[in-house]
Amino acid sequence: MLRFDPGEGRIRSARTLRVCEGGGEYNVVRGLRKTFGHRCAVLTALPRNELGLLAEELILQGGIDASQILWRDYDGIGRNTRMGLNFTERGFGVRAAVGVSDRANSAASQIRADEFDWAMLFGPRGARWLHTGGIFAALSQSSAQAALAAVQAARRAGVVVSHDLNYRASLWQSHPDPDAARRVNRAIAAACDVLIGDEYTFSACLGLGDVTGVQRTHGLDSTPADAAAALALREFPHLKAVAFTLREATTASRNGWGGVLHTRSARYASAMRGDLEILDRVGGGDAFVAGLIHGILDGADAQRTVELAAAHGALAMTTPGDNAMVSAAEVEAVANGADAAARR
Repeated sequence: MLRFDPGEGRIRSARTLRVCEGGGEYNVVRGLRKTFGHRCAVLTALPRNELGLLAEELILQGGIDASQILWRDYDGIGRNTRMGLNFTERGFGVRAAVGVSDRANSAASQIRADEFDWAMLFGPRGARWLHTGGIFAALSQSSAQAALAAVQAARRAGVVVSHDLNYRASLWQSHPDPDAARRVNRAIAAACDVLIGDEYTFSACLGLGDVTGVQRTHGLDSTPADAAAALALREFPHLKAVAFTLREATTASRNGWGGVLHTRSARYASAMRGDLEILDRVGGGDAFVAGLIHGILDGADAQRTVELAAAHGALAMTTPGDNAMVSAAEVEAVANGADAAARR
């Protein structure tokens, strides 16, 4: 999709808007490519018009392989297909961040499960990791089927699969099946190696049981999300890890921030930043996931992996737009506890 940002102002009174490319799943691969140097491709669809070409140009500037993009013919007015848009206010102080989605009938929402060559994508010379998320799955019934086909094909090929539940009630509520969020996300989670969420998304998307009971049984008294992670690992035998961010919103521009990674043997937590100053919170969770995937691909141990993930997420929220504009060296420095003194 394209994101339109009024900067420090409001959408309702904007006279100029800054544009960037975005999307929960895309933001992850862009962080993997631009910050950490991994080769990445995006599987999406765009309308064959000027907005689609703008999105492609921004994707290419991000260093992402765009060869798998599906192009939809455009009828001149957008009845048949269109570019998905998102208008986002950053928020400040007591004024919360606000997002307004305009994504119905977008090219990406029309993706079908049979439109990609999964055998080629996940073959011997293909991808070694697939990441998808609940936002793409929520766009339409066909996008949900495409997400499920992708993760199942990746699992058959031995490719690592991660899924960020990223629950948005506003996207799921238009589905004809009121239980679609739970049904679709449970089917995807069953094929995953790494699952990202929190206690709220685990409940809404997976229908997990009594978090309080699990806390009593396992002694998980730090957060309800720890108990939810334990339930997910118990419920889905293929899962190797569950991760989530810890965010305590004092104001829109000051948050507590950290991350947790559960494996089947232990819990790992990053250092908690109690008063993180935020310029633009959108994309912080996606940058966390990018850092998590990088740590695993790079062979870092679990503790180092969650520290890199939390550091990347923190840095992403210091710049405007959905995507991190930082280097791997900056992430390493923040993960190592570096201060914000000027570097000249």
